[in-house]
Amino acid sequence: MTTAEALIADYSEEGIRRVKLGVTDIDGVIRGKYISLDKFEAIASATSGFCDCVLGWDVDDALYDNSTFTGWHTAFPDALYRLDLNTERRLTEEANLPYFIGEFVGNDGESLHPICPRSRLKSVIDLAADMGFTARMAFEYEFFIFDETPRSVREKNYQNLVPITPGNFGYSTLRTHVLSDLFNEFMDYCIDHDFALEGLHCETGPGVWEAAIAVDDCLAAADKAALFKTFAKAFFQKRGMIATFMAKWSMDYPGQSGHCHQSLFNRDTGESAFFDANRDHCMSATMNHYVAGLQNYLKPLLALSAPTINSYTRLVKGAWAPTAATWGVENRTTALRVIPGSGKSQRVEYRIGSADANPYLTAAATLGAGLLGIRDGLDLADPVVGNAYAVQDELPAELQLPGNLKDSNRNLANSAEARELFGAEFVEHYVASRDWEVREHERYVSDWQLKRYFEII
Repeated sequence: MTTAEALIADYSEEGIRRVKLGVTDIDGVIRGKYISLDKFEAIASATSGFCDCVLGWDVDDALYDNSTFTGWHTAFPDALYRLDLNTERRLTEEANLPYFIGEFVGNDGESLHPICPRSRLKSVIDLAADMGFTARMAFEYEFFIFDETPRSVREKNYQNLVPITPGNFGYSTLRTHVLSDLFNEFMDYCIDHDFALEGLHCETGPGVWEAAIAVDDCLAAADKAALFKTFAKAFFQKRGMIATFMAKWSMDYPGQSGHCHQSLFNRDTGESAFFDANRDHCMSATMNHYVAGLQNYLKPLLALSAPTINSYTRLVKGAWAPTAATWGVENRTTALRVIPGSGKSQRVEYRIGSADANPYLTAAATLGAGLLGIRDGLDLADPVVGNAYAVQDELPAELQLPGNLKDSNRNLANSAEARELFGAEFVEHYVASRDWEVREHERYVSDWQLKRYFEII
């Protein structure tokens, strides 16, 4: 464990004058600040305050009007937070300035915070530990990169944007050769900031890449995913480009996924809880129950991993995104893809999540659902073989996924399991935040409406 005293001594010797910190809000946006070394010394072993408005506003800094946890009625007090000293990164483009992940804590300065996404994930990890398991995860992200800037995309009203490369070049070696300097520089950047990539390649579509972050323990994996999205945006913007993690920026191209690979291990022995060489597909009884939990609770918990209006434009048939709570073995048309392997590699891939999701909440929702499946001994139906889209209409209603955030949010609000896993206070706050998102969408006139109705109707 890293100690505050050791860090401060090292920083003083190096001549470090300040550090940088970030906390993650409900939407997965990292909010942060610089603090002086003196301030860091004062809070490194204690707590400090961060205006709790960051838990009570949307991605455009507009304050929710329906939250009981925080709002004008609470006068936006400081919420206590602490730094996780084991999350130090050195920012290579800021002269090796130290960066730390912060998390909100309860009013006693020690307990888990009822709203903080990182705290909610830690509570589910604690549940896994109580059941005798540790979890490991790895996130994959697809993202489009444009030869644009934050200013130019606004001046263009997000229309007629120029991707960094044209055409459909999935897995293209040509593109990686031509842009080899950028690819290699980006992979080195990810190593330097402790979210090393296992793989990086072009996906189908102009200027779209897919990055697979290396596997790690569940909390560290979510930390790395959250940092990857923000740091990747900064990397490209500092080089005159802009990256988007929207679930779908154009209806002409496939959406951007945020897949999550996951596995469980026995806490005492360290051996895989998913692998059994003597069973079908090497799936242990524990893995069967886990995947059954994922499948059973995918629908009620979907709003946690498909959190925006835009998320649901990706979830359409034939677009490499699942549209029902299905599972299969090495089947990329299903929501849950079981990947047989060894005691080290046996895992399940959660394919429904989109790139716009908060990785802490995706990890918490999936791990929690799987644990409920194990606890309750849920049975797993036969896998889908072949095209899952072709059999979707034959599936029961509880496996049919909603096509919009409003319906998905209603399912979450009515889920007793969500309250059990995350606490009633979090569920009520999160549901209110998604209700706000829906209402913000509904009160604006879209380009589609103008083009369709302006003259003819």
